[in-house]
Amino acid sequence: MVKVEYRKLNDYSLDLNSELLKNKRNLTQAEIEILKKNNNTNKDSEWKNIFVDSQEGAFNPELIQFSSFEGLILLGKMQDVTLSYNDLHLTCGIYNSYVKNSFLGDYVCINNVKYLDNYKIGNRVILFNVFEICCTKHSKFGNGILKEGEEEKHRIWLGVGNENDGRRILPFNQMIPADAYIWSHYRDDPELLARFVELTEYGQSKALDTVGFIDDDCVIKNSQIVKDAKIGKATYIKGANKLKNITINSSEEEPTQIGEGVELVNGIVGYGCHIFYQAIAVRFVIGRNCQLKYGARLINSVLGDNSNISCCEVLNNLIYPFHEQHHNSSFLIATTIMGQSNIASGSTVGSNHNSRSADGELIAKRGFWPGLCSDFKHNSRFASFSLISKGSYQYELDIPYPFSLVTPGTNGDMAIHIIPAWWFMYDMFAISRNKNKFLKRDRRKVHLQEIETDPFAPDTMEEVLHAINRLINLTADYLEKNGNPVMKGLKSPEEKFQAAKDYMHKNENADFTLFDSQCQKKYGSVIYKPVRAYKMYRKVMKYFATRTVMEYCSKLNMEHYSFDLVEKIRTIPLYEEWENVGGQIIPARKVRELFTLIKEKKINNWDQVHAFYQACQTNYEEYKVRYSLYLLEFLYSRPITEFNQKLYKNIIDDVTEIQEDFYNAALASREKDYTDYYRTMVYRSKEEMDAVLGSLEENESLKNLKNLTEDFVQELHVFFSKMIVSN
Repeated sequence: MVKVEYRKLNDYSLDLNSELLKNKRNLTQAEIEILKKNNNTNKDSEWKNIFVDSQEGAFNPELIQFSSFEGLILLGKMQDVTLSYNDLHLTCGIYNSYVKNSFLGDYVCINNVKYLDNYKIGNRVILFNVFEICCTKHSKFGNGILKEGEEEKHRIWLGVGNENDGRRILPFNQMIPADAYIWSHYRDDPELLARFVELTEYGQSKALDTVGFIDDDCVIKNSQIVKDAKIGKATYIKGANKLKNITINSSEEEPTQIGEGVELVNGIVGYGCHIFYQAIAVRFVIGRNCQLKYGARLINSVLGDNSNISCCEVLNNLIYPFHEQHHNSSFLIATTIMGQSNIASGSTVGSNHNSRSADGELIAKRGFWPGLCSDFKHNSRFASFSLISKGSYQYELDIPYPFSLVTPGTNGDMAIHIIPAWWFMYDMFAISRNKNKFLKRDRRKVHLQEIETDPFAPDTMEEVLHAINRLINLTADYLEKNGNPVMKGLKSPEEKFQAAKDYMHKNENADFTLFDSQCQKKYGSVIYKPVRAYKMYRKVMKYFATRTVMEYCSKLNMEHYSFDLVEKIRTIPLYEEWENVGGQIIPARKVRELFTLIKEKKINNWDQVHAFYQACQTNYEEYKVRYSLYLLEFLYSRPITEFNQKLYKNIIDDVTEIQEDFYNAALASREKDYTDYYRTMVYRSKEEMDAVLGSLEENESLKNLKNLTEDFVQELHVFFSKMIVSN
């Protein structure tokens, strides 16, 4: 029902000494007459509700025409100047518009705005052909807070990770996936969850005095409804359908653009985003430098920085940075996807539930890449850099092998097939370019959080270590089941583990398969090439550990490895468990430390939480190098202090071989694209193929990898040279 409100005219209850009236004055009678002559009307018959810039010549009443005013109106400088944006050129002033209770900055153009109410407008702003721009007194601009007198049911929650709201979180401006992760994935501590709400409400006004805001240099044209919106500097909005209860972050360095047919309701848009072409987002947080376009639907989700989503449906998700999903036939429901992911066409991730309600979920660590037309059943879990081959996976999956290839069974075989360490065996080119690929896509000007893009990092190495131990245990079961002599007389699990490990070392060409019942419910999985995978996992772990120590020394301006260096590193705290917290790799113990600080009220707002992340990042290189020594001790089964000349020579030889293998394997995998018959048959000549694909010789990633390999091998020999001589 439409309410009828009776109120006294001329009652603006404004303190004349208010800061708002600084350098302002009332209209002169001559100016009022000009305004009336230009077909303007005012609910205040005396026109005392309008205040203009007091500087002489700053206000030209001729620039206000065919417009209506109500309530308190503050106008900045209004002179005969032209405002331009791309091919739009408009004269400063107010034309054919209805303006109510609003504050306008200098040199603005309000042209054909049917209803503008309760807004503060910045300088050099263009509002052209807009049906409605208004703000209620209780607006939260997309933040999950409550205003004075509001009931809890009015709070906006995001149901990330699960459709049953069991992982729900409150959105807030400057939220990053790390915040969403610690809130949504630690649900067994009611005190902590209550504190997260308090952190979100910290410093937020509950007063019913909210005013909408459009900052300097914004352009809004040919749009329908802008309601309860806070819009940052240099935002460009054209043809939007509905923007309601949102914050749009934007700056001159990272301008945000909203395009045709877009609808955004109850959420936060990050700096530098492009949202176009009928995209819809409801209950959301979108990070910096993201794209949402071509009819994409983002609902009840958090989307990390540097992500691109188009055409598809994305519901109830927590998505880390560097996510790609481009196809109309794909959808993503009830997942936590931990970054550097790519969802292929036809992928239905989260389409099948297996309980009595829609409460399943899927968790995939970074580098998740399901193939064309793949579908999965909840609950499922995937290790880092899992490549999932095209197929319909009818049962729940738990893939603990990082860098693996997963395929469905064939010819009635219901067990899935897994090749652990597949990326290192068959597509080194993709892994070798992974880090730099994502760094190039990172166009953020401000980094609220550092994102780990290197496939070789503590989180993935922890997974590799667990995969190695798992392969050894499965091999022990296989050898014992098949009566292999190496297991004869062994009784304790430790003895069997060591025997299987020795067997894999001595029989690197052994060709057998293992059965892992955990990887798929009911039918399990067949593990192919386990010995080769075991050896490859050890290689990459040794490479990571050695490279990390070398990089650490380089930052200390130390050219050589030494006992003193080892002792220095050993004083650093050792963290063996790691978490991917929104794209940043943090020791698990530090995450628990954060929770303690929050519950003890030593951390009281999200800015302080972000400062904690930054402190962890400051120490990341030290934590990482200490973990690297731990991995070397694991690989050689002895303390680092007992390493001798022979072991250091082995490290040099192995890591040199690994680095050269990386380059040669990357070259070979990319070379296939230039030599395979079916790739070349569509070109009349090699010259045409090079013109279309670029020549293999000029491939930037391979050239960089070749130079890196040559430099790394040389530095490696220099780095350990003193240890070999001194031993």
